[in-house]
Amino acid sequence: MLTKDIMTENPVTATELMSVAEALGLLYELDVRHLPVVRGSELAGIVSDRDLRGFTAPSEDEAIEAIEKARTSNVGNFMNTDPIRVDPETNVKDVVELMLTNRVGAIPVCDLDTGDLLGIVSYVDVLRAVQESLESA
Repeated sequence: MLTKDIMTENPVTATELMSVAEALGLLYELDVRHLPVVRGSELAGIVSDRDLRGFTAPSEDEAIEAIEKARTSNVGNFMNTDPIRVDPETNVKDVVELMLTNRVGAIPVCDLDTGDLLGIVSYVDVLRAVQESLESA
């Protein structure tokens, strides 16, 4: 099985100048944990809910400060600028190995020649593929 068979194509993305508040809103609205960050169509990085967890307030007193900080901070300051990436022809077994070795929950799928983002494969995509193969067995 290849990455192109299980990846989420044309994922919602962030830009480096997007506010952290907007990115957190997207993560929450889409119920996802990772957003590829693009410059045009080229992958610039990836940001996860873990990267932004400092913007969640542990107490009500700190909530206003956390919200203001999230509104004035940009995603570009918190994203991973050198994410692991694979191409659509990468074997899913290799993607799983990369996820486990590097302890990441999602890997952008790119045209490795141009850097253009084509999709994203997450642990949820992998689990869904495993579930489908178990059901058909």
